[in-house]
Amino acid sequence: MTDKTSKVAIVTGASRGIGAAVAERLATDGFTVVINYSANAKSAETLARKIEGKGGRALAVKADVADAGAVRGMFDAAQAAFGGVDVLVNNAGIMTLARIADSDDALFDRQIAVNLKGSFNAMREAGKRLRDGGRIVNFSTSVVGTKLETYGVYAATKSAIETMTAILSKEMRGRNITVNALAPGPTSTDLFLEGKSPELVERMAKMNPLERLGTPEDIAAVVAFLVGPDGGWVNGQVLRANGGMV
Repeated sequence: MTDKTSKVAIVTGASRGIGAAVAERLATDGFTVVINYSANAKSAETLARKIEGKGGRALAVKADVADAGAVRGMFDAAQAAFGGVDVLVNNAGIMTLARIADSDDALFDRQIAVNLKGSFNAMREAGKRLRDGGRIVNFSTSVVGTKLETYGVYAATKSAIETMTAILSKEMRGRNITVNALAPGPTSTDLFLEGKSPELVERMAKMNPLERLGTPEDIAAVVAFLVGPDGGWVNGQVLRANGGMV
C-alpha cells in the first residue's frame, strides 16, 4: 500500500461516530473514501463534502449491510466511480444490551442480521472483489475478552467476526490481502453512551489504566496503521485498542 493516492476504501457505517472518524482519517492519508450509510444521508453527504473541501475524494453510498444485494450494489458503485476497491473497513454495527435471559428474539435477530450477517456480506464481497494488495479490517469489541454482563448477544456476534477474520486471512493466500480485526474498548460515541448513566460511563472509563474513554480518532489511528504501509506484516490478528483494559 505504498501508493495510497490511487487506493479506494469502503468504510461501512461511516455517517457518524467511529466510522466517520475512520473515513476522515483515511481521506487525510490520501485514500479515496466510500462513505456507507443506511439511514443518515445528510451526515454522510456532509462528511463527503467536508472531505472534498479539503482536496480529497469521497462518495456517499446508501446500503443496509444486512442486505447482500445492497452490499453488492455498494461495491458496484465504488467500482463505477473509482475503478475498483482496495480496502474494506467493516465498521457498521448496532448494540442493544440486555441480560441473556431478558433478550427477546427481535434483539437477537437484528444484531445477528446487522453485526454478523452484515459483516459477512461485506467480507464475502471484498474477498471476491478487492484488488490484490488490499486490506480488510473488521470491527470486533473488547467485550469478547472482558465478557461484561448484558453484552451477551452483541459480544457473540463479534466473537464470530473474529473467527471469520482469522479464516478469511488464510483464504486470501496468494493475493497479498491482509485481514485483521480491531476490538475497541469503551469509546465515546453515541452508540456507547446511549442509555448509560454518567456514573456507569465514569466507571467504565476507569477500567483501563489510562483512565479515560477512547475517542473515535484513537480508533481511526489504528485503522490507518492497519491499512497503511506500516501495517502490511500484520495479518489474521485481533488488535484490542482499549487503553490496556484486560
